[in-house]
Amino acid sequence: MAFDAREKIDSVLKNANKMVFGQDWMLESIMAGLICEGHLLIEGMPGLGKTLAVSVMSKLCDLSFKRVQFTPDLLPSDLIGTMIYSQKSETFTTKFGPLFTQILLADEINRSPAKVQAALLEGMAERQVTIGETTYPLTRPFVVLATQNPIDQEGTYPLPEAQLDRFMMKIKVDYPSLEAELKILDLKKETIDQTQNILNPTDIGKIAEVVDGIYVDPKIKNLIVKLVHSTRPDCPTFPKRLQGAVLAGASPRASIWLYKIGKFMAFMDGKDFVSPDHLFKIIPSVLGHRIILTYEATVDNLQSGKVALEIASSLV
Repeated sequence: MAFDAREKIDSVLKNANKMVFGQDWMLESIMAGLICEGHLLIEGMPGLGKTLAVSVMSKLCDLSFKRVQFTPDLLPSDLIGTMIYSQKSETFTTKFGPLFTQILLADEINRSPAKVQAALLEGMAERQVTIGETTYPLTRPFVVLATQNPIDQEGTYPLPEAQLDRFMMKIKVDYPSLEAELKILDLKKETIDQTQNILNPTDIGKIAEVVDGIYVDPKIKNLIVKLVHSTRPDCPTFPKRLQGAVLAGASPRASIWLYKIGKFMAFMDGKDFVSPDHLFKIIPSVLGHRIILTYEATVDNLQSGKVALEIASSLV
């Protein structure tokens, strides 16, 4: 089963690479989100294939998919739904919003103010949505794949820390290479429209069971928890060199995701156990958006992902 699972994932990524060029890490991260059922925040300039990548992966995995374009005038009810009163029957009926899907593409999520971003929190954390007095469960798997423009662009709103912490990973998308950009010119719309599914929700569930069975040594577990603790300025193992650079460290959710995604990385590496190398590959993406730097550190151009790596390196 493990060999078949790895073969299917490789096939999905190979086919996705035929339509999304030069963004291998983004595609692998989306796959990790679907298998581990974690939400993903994808940051990059417009036109880098973020929306296309999410659309292609939903087709290849045969998952229901809805896209919401976040704008300054978007309302929470536009996202989760609302109660509608019928004068004819004198009753209220529920109109479900686009949040009721398996993959929700929250496009340019930081173009909307905090009240709309907060409407996502219950669905992201609890996999359920409350409309009126009734709570409705969301279909599993349910994954929010949110894209955002860099926060220094005009017309953007920084995401609140509580919502950032709900995201499994935050990845940054760079411009493609010259060779990859040349391939983009030859991409035909028919290629995307004719995409056939390779996985289905049942397959994803089976692969998730295989990934969950990957062995994690107690020493690796201790390293994960010690690393997350060491991102907090009041921790004894917090590096002295970084005193005054970090305002707040990572929450326990960071430990959970390092543990889960570490298993996925080991699986993708063909291993049946997690090693420190698997953790170091994901530390910037898992911890980077959870470590809050001070104003002085930001002025000095310190990056939270590199700070997380420096803390990790001091522990091994």
